Amino acid sequence: MLRRKNKLLLLKLLSLFSIVRGYNILMIAFAQYLAAIFILAPDLPLGKVIFDLNLFVLVAASTLSIAAGYIINNFYDAEKDLINKPRKTMLDRLVGQRTKLTAYFVLNFLAVFLGSYVSFKTVVFFSIYTFAIWFYSHKLKKVPFIGNFSSAILSITPFFAVFVYYKNFETVIFVHAIFLFLLMLAREMIKDLENIAGDVAQNYRTIPILFGARFSKIGITLLIVLTLIPSFLLIYNFDVGDMYLYFGAAIVLLVLFMILLWKSKAKKHYVWLHNILKLIIISGVFSILLIDIDLVLNRIF
Repeated sequence: MLRRKNKLLLLKLLSLFSIVRGYNILMIAFAQYLAAIFILAPDLPLGKVIFDLNLFVLVAASTLSIAAGYIINNFYDAEKDLINKPRKTMLDRLVGQRTKLTAYFVLNFLAVFLGSYVSFKTVVFFSIYTFAIWFYSHKLKKVPFIGNFSSAILSITPFFAVFVYYKNFETVIFVHAIFLFLLMLAREMIKDLENIAGDVAQNYRTIPILFGARFSKIGITLLIVLTLIPSFLLIYNFDVGDMYLYFGAAIVLLVLFMILLWKSKAKKHYVWLHNILKLIIISGVFSILLIDIDLVLNRIF
């Protein structure tokens, strides 16, 4: 009997981890710290950045807000995800809707409460951010163009908190942000093609449903072409150290992505395209270390 209860508890914990996409949250927290250490505050001693309590609070509040966002998004998309992601949804349903709502409010409260340690402005920032995520999940997500744009903006907003904290306003950071935003927007549009079956069943008015898959592919292609611009700028106009290798590889993958996009017809093809963009985004996090290899080695040893 005890084993059964422990097994059920473990399954519920796995379900909650799946709902909040714990792997994504860990990656975002890691990316925030890497950005702080190697881009936003490269002149500060490593210990002063890692053990900065204000930075820790900002990252913790960000992860709590994002986790709450995933929960409320899962709450509203429960029926749609049953069609688009049946296996994941079956795991997610081990946690009841009431429990999800409770966790959502608790996580948001904790995020704002933690923010109060840094400043009142931080409290305002996370209050607005949590409301924006709810408004997106409840209303904006079903609006074509605006829903995609809002999701991409919300995805990069946590980095804005760290960016403002260090008050580093160099042009290269904005170019990095544009590169990431365009990738996120293209990814959101690919997800619309990937999830079209569930969106039709739940009367979502997405771009491929309203204007067709061809129109969506044209829009995604335009976004990828625009993404190539900051990629080349970061290689040739800014000092990004050995990170030029990453952007060179990203350009190759993006060209391959465009070729495969126009050959894609089924959901499995769009899943592969989604994974290509995810690979570029995730590898971009680790490639931050390439900006200055000597700096990395010096800070480690």
